[in-house]
Amino acid sequence: MEEKIEHQAIIGEQYSGQRLDQAVAKMFTDYSRARLQGWIKGGQLRVDGDVKRAKDKVWGGETVKIDATLEVQDSSWVAEDIPLNIVFEDDSLLVINKPAGLVVHPAVGNYTGTLLNALLFHCPGQENLPRAGIVHRLDKETSGLMVVAKTLKAHHHLVDQLQHREVHREYEAVVNGVLTGGGTVNAPIGRHPQQRVKMAVVEGGKEAITQYRVAARYEHFTHVRLSLETGRTHQIRVHMAHKQYPLVGDPVYGGRLRLPKGIIPELEDCLRHFKRQALHAKKLSLVHPETAEWVEWEVDLSDDFQHLLDVLQRDRLAKPD
Repeated sequence: MEEKIEHQAIIGEQYSGQRLDQAVAKMFTDYSRARLQGWIKGGQLRVDGDVKRAKDKVWGGETVKIDATLEVQDSSWVAEDIPLNIVFEDDSLLVINKPAGLVVHPAVGNYTGTLLNALLFHCPGQENLPRAGIVHRLDKETSGLMVVAKTLKAHHHLVDQLQHREVHREYEAVVNGVLTGGGTVNAPIGRHPQQRVKMAVVEGGKEAITQYRVAARYEHFTHVRLSLETGRTHQIRVHMAHKQYPLVGDPVYGGRLRLPKGIIPELEDCLRHFKRQALHAKKLSLVHPETAEWVEWEVDLSDDFQHLLDVLQRDRLAKPD
């Protein structure tokens, strides 16, 4: 079975001077570099309409277009023994603290090694549920809490709560820039009109509402707590970038790394090596589908996120009063 693959995007300035295959591997993270190299060689990935070599340099502003086909195995999902950080489990629910780097659901370029594959191994009955019981997602590089249904009744109940905005989700993030206070972003989100692999605030997009408040301010950054009224793709990342406060480490919406002047070397090193968006799903609350009780879970920040906050604090203390 073949799957049609079509994408178009503009190469960002942050990739200026890099090889074509290096740049597109960072732009189209659903596909391996080897697969992208094959598409380049076969003319299925073109730059400004021209066939290029993988080693050719890009300078930013070029249009990349992928028009390819992909052989897809016509088989059921595979159970894999992948460790899970289980926060809570009963006969109806499974609450997981997802690490950054773990893809939630198999898709083009990620048919194995996902949370879904791990769920099928941990609880084989999940194969009888839609999407193996997964009712919401976190981005690959976002860490934190997710709830999974273990029965069809729980699945229907959770989906209904999500649709009626009755599930409370609280996130923590570190953004570039200093926010003066909290607020609400009410701005519709849809596909980016030029770069289809991205989302954006667009007229006619789906309703998207994010609430945020300041947890701590630093000289050049802000630690924020956010809650979602809606659950659009990349919602927090898009909304904070729309407000000109993109998340630290966000490779898609944050632009190239800009190091503030005068920061301590430890913070400079930390920012250079923080290779994911600084976003963590810290708290999750909902109505239990069996007991009808309001239940909630909260987890510590991931180690890399906590280290970033610790270094920001040391940078603040190092400044003269």
